[in-house]
Amino acid sequence: MIRPDVWKRIMTKSNGAHKPRLILPAVLDLAAAEEFIHTMRERAQPGARLAIDASGVETLTLPCIQIILAAEKSCEGIAISKPSPAFTAAFADLGLDCPPLCVSEPEGDGRAPAARDSANETIEPFTPSEELAMAKRILTIDDSKTIRDMLMLTLADAGFDVLQAVDGRDGLEVLDKERVDVVITDINMPRMDGYEVIRQMRRHNTHKSTPILVLTTESEREKKNLAREAGATGWMVKPFDPDRLIATINKVAP
Repeated sequence: MIRPDVWKRIMTKSNGAHKPRLILPAVLDLAAAEEFIHTMRERAQPGARLAIDASGVETLTLPCIQIILAAEKSCEGIAISKPSPAFTAAFADLGLDCPPLCVSEPEGDGRAPAARDSANETIEPFTPSEELAMAKRILTIDDSKTIRDMLMLTLADAGFDVLQAVDGRDGLEVLDKERVDVVITDINMPRMDGYEVIRQMRRHNTHKSTPILVLTTESEREKKNLAREAGATGWMVKPFDPDRLIATINKVAP
């Protein structure tokens, strides 16, 4: 866990009002991603964006990129101040736009987020369908707490009721007790992988038609075909774009 003195938390004053500001550490890795979630929830204020000073960032790994993208879509929102070249390059390397920038402290309404370029987004629904009503309940299955938290931030903000499971076996136990509209599952997990989760769901009458989206770092066509044959509805490669994820859920949800 990152030392408390590394995450500098200060309150800045703008027009007589205090607004949360966070100065990021040089290395934004998995531990930093988890701390970022905690800090964002602790310091963000309703109606105001959390201002983030990214001038000192030297390394930005995938988990933190996903956390930042999810935070941008959350009800609190974020705005980046003075992003370092490494910070900007990390997003560019993945074909993603940086979150909105703030030159000074953001006002309550903040700047509108820049439109994303989805040309490099990897989301492949196997069966096209018309856009349907938003799903009410989604089960996410992933052994990474950071990924589960990223999905929770994105999906809860979009109005979904989110359930979580830590691996495939845990996911099936949740499905035995709860009704869900969509399942989002990882592939590589302990005790039971995503392929087996899909196969067992499709053997059960209750879940024969439940949309199942695979969310994974894997991109090999052979593995996509295995998921398709098992009964997956679609395949998404991390990092996911929050807007595209929600749009895909709306297309496949009954």
